[in-house]
Amino acid sequence: MRILVINCGSSSLKYQLFDIATRSRLAKGIVERIGEAGKARHRYEADSRSVSIEVDAPNHDIALRSMVGQLTDKEHGAIRDISEVEAVGHRVVHGGEAFREATEITEDVIAAIEEQASLAPLHNPPNLAGIRAARRVFQNVPHVAVFDTAFHSTMPPHAYLYAVPYELYEKYHVRRYGFHGTSHRFVARRAAEMLSRPFSDFSAVTCHLGNGCSITAVKDGKSVDTSMGLTPLEGLMMGTRCGDIDPALGFFLAREAGMRYEDLDSLFNKKSGLLGVSGLSNDVRTLMQVASRGHERARLALRMFAYRVKKYIGAYLAVLDGADAVVFTGGIGENASPIREEICERLDRLGVKLDLRRNAAAHGVEAVVSTDDSPVKVLVVPTNEELEIAIETELVVRHIANALSMKEDRR
Repeated sequence: MRILVINCGSSSLKYQLFDIATRSRLAKGIVERIGEAGKARHRYEADSRSVSIEVDAPNHDIALRSMVGQLTDKEHGAIRDISEVEAVGHRVVHGGEAFREATEITEDVIAAIEEQASLAPLHNPPNLAGIRAARRVFQNVPHVAVFDTAFHSTMPPHAYLYAVPYELYEKYHVRRYGFHGTSHRFVARRAAEMLSRPFSDFSAVTCHLGNGCSITAVKDGKSVDTSMGLTPLEGLMMGTRCGDIDPALGFFLAREAGMRYEDLDSLFNKKSGLLGVSGLSNDVRTLMQVASRGHERARLALRMFAYRVKKYIGAYLAVLDGADAVVFTGGIGENASPIREEICERLDRLGVKLDLRRNAAAHGVEAVVSTDDSPVKVLVVPTNEELEIAIETELVVRHIANALSMKEDRR
């Protein structure tokens, strides 16, 4: 089965085409600057060949046509005709409480996704734009929505509720939702496979560390707690996000510095985190380079980052009553071995024993980087959210086919 995975942003269209039987990627691409002044840029790769062209893309419909043109191009296309695409999987950021798993897209589902837009106003509307455009082009195949929040829908109320008046949850759905769920599910399942453990009997602390960061406690293959909350701002210190802070800080800055809502939103989401503390960059690679040359605020930013990750790991190991593994993924988690080392330092009493040699050698590849006698294994697992979307899309499509077959049999 060939499955096309689409991830639409407000001004971008990312896509990958998979042969799901072999778990192999046939092609990938991105159209950027959709709807902006001037030409859009379309980059496409298939079979080690790459194309970069300028295109007119005033909207997602036309960007999608450009995607189809590249996928079916006679010289470098991965397919001859769009009829070879058997299903389309769509990334949708927020499913709220309406969606607990990947779901076939119908008009009712589209309406329900629209209702969640207030929870993700920057993400759900462009996700829907991509869905509508793709359904117009790929009219005769199933479309499936895979939600970033769905993996965390198994959290119990005592983990997802905030200690504010319960009426706010009832009226406005104020609660912890969590994000990066597709990544956490993928790396947790893959880690269980690497350790030859059934996923339904596997527990781990999964650490998605990139420009955006989150940690999840996985118990018996299910998310039971996660660091991001109602929005992606809560939790860990990130590239430009502050993560956990005293909620009254906003009140203080409004009163003392005259900051408005818009100012605070920009401050906490775009000017804080590694960038805000270092005063230099949100890129860990840059910070590690200058820290090695004595840049004190870069050192401080990295130390704060590792310390906060360590705190969450310790908390979630307590929540899980121990775990099979701690799993690192994301750009930082997969590649920054010194950061992993600092995070895992002095966690041996909690069962985490890092092998320094193995850890130093692991860059962007699957690896067990703990010692052989470590009670809690430490793994590096490169994430692949697009493949996870394709896998979940296939499961939904097969469920649909089985349901239709049973219906025919009853006739």
